[in-house]
Amino acid sequence: MRSSGGVTMQRHDRHGRDCAIGAGPTAKREAGLKFIETPSPNFDDRSLPITMIVLHYTGMQDGASAIARLRDPEAKVSSHYLVEEDGTVLRMVAEDKRAWHAGKSHWRDVDDVNSASIGIEIVNPGHEFGYRPFPPEQIASVVQLVAEIKDRHEITRGNIVGHSDIAPVRKRDPGELFPWHELARRRLALPRPTKNLMDPGWTEGGFCLALERFGYDVENRMAATMAFQRRFRPELVDGEVDAECRCILLALLLPKPMGDD
Repeated sequence: MRSSGGVTMQRHDRHGRDCAIGAGPTAKREAGLKFIETPSPNFDDRSLPITMIVLHYTGMQDGASAIARLRDPEAKVSSHYLVEEDGTVLRMVAEDKRAWHAGKSHWRDVDDVNSASIGIEIVNPGHEFGYRPFPPEQIASVVQLVAEIKDRHEITRGNIVGHSDIAPVRKRDPGELFPWHELARRRLALPRPTKNLMDPGWTEGGFCLALERFGYDVENRMAATMAFQRRFRPELVDGEVDAECRCILLALLLPKPMGDD
């Protein structure tokens, strides 16, 4: 931030972010990515080590509305990062702090997902306001950001998840249009299995036990099944357990009990 005659000159851009006059938005470059510092007051202290990354879509009409909400003390929501549609990355909460992005959620043996995770909001109107594909430049930034966080905290691929994975009853984001394959081909997320396995023939109850073993909260069987489909069989999200779903889940469980590297 520049100063003139000892006086700090500051303005706000169209998103309400602080930036220095004549210098554009205040930015910081670390580990290759350029961040715009856009602090949110909505955080507290962690009680668990960082072992997860949770991807969200903002689900609001535009990015400016999402940024305003994530910075609103009354809203009591936040994320560590937000990635705009043009690929711009905003840093809103320091990684060593507990952002409030996950809500009531569960993944594997973790119930306080906020304490164990880094939250990334990805600007997209979502299902309520006109869900649409994510632009390539946005996904390129998401990929780079996830890669840096994964390396920094030694996070396993099986713990890089979507909001719907950890809260299947409440959430659908980042949704069936999110290109998980772009992360998977860079070993940043679990891929959709391509093995041709024999259908294990699980009943719905057996499928849910396998889902629970993989990491999902299966209190609501249909919601958990749909979350799994959004992630690993996005072309058909109907909540029905079929042979394809059973084979995909079996393949995910085979390499290791938790399906990781």
